[in-house]
Amino acid sequence: MSSGESAERKAAVAPGAMTVDDVMVKLEALADPKILAVNRRHGDDHAVNLTRLRELAKRIKGRPELAPQLWATGDSAARLVAILISRPRTFDRKRLDAWLRAGGSPKVHDWLVNYIVKKSGHAEELRLAWFDDPDPVVASAGWALTSERVVKDPDGLDLPRLLDRIEDQMARAPERLQWAMNHTLAQIGIEDAGVRARALAIGERLGVLRDYPTPPNCTSPYAPVWIAEMVRRREGASRRR
Repeated sequence: MSSGESAERKAAVAPGAMTVDDVMVKLEALADPKILAVNRRHGDDHAVNLTRLRELAKRIKGRPELAPQLWATGDSAARLVAILISRPRTFDRKRLDAWLRAGGSPKVHDWLVNYIVKKSGHAEELRLAWFDDPDPVVASAGWALTSERVVKDPDGLDLPRLLDRIEDQMARAPERLQWAMNHTLAQIGIEDAGVRARALAIGERLGVLRDYPTPPNCTSPYAPVWIAEMVRRREGASRRR
């Protein structure tokens, strides 16, 4: 049997009978060097179109027991599948922390925080634990969870103190942490009119992401532009009601 026939046979295995080896063969068959080249420019190392990857994960969604084995391969595409087939409420804090610290690529890190940590029931305790972590990648997860709280549950957050931290640290923070802090800055400015002027002033003074290339019809991640645009949209929607 040729290698192509073998890959086709394994890819056709019924979801209920699929093994980790079957998933890895399917991912290898889906790998595209052009996608890998594009992803590497953003710090990622998976070579699979994410739509196709999601389709594969959907086929095996009822097999969450495969997730730890896929994660253990260390392969980023396999880890993305593992995240998609996992059940967030089955994770304890220790495993979430371990996976976050070993996550590696930005896409794996982002999906882990958004698809599992936020839905796990441990988000707030991990936000507090990660927020000041000496590892900037781990700290960026704490800031991402803080952005979520600014939007959905701001009561109890000290927004002026968060702005103090951003003003003091964001300009010199490593890239992934800087991006997360900038997101928090923008969300504070969007959500809280009482501190909006200060959030805008911080963004303008620091100039973080001022020159970030932004495609047409997309909002710039530069905080002053981001804040102004989102506030404009909300006010426009409010007037139309």
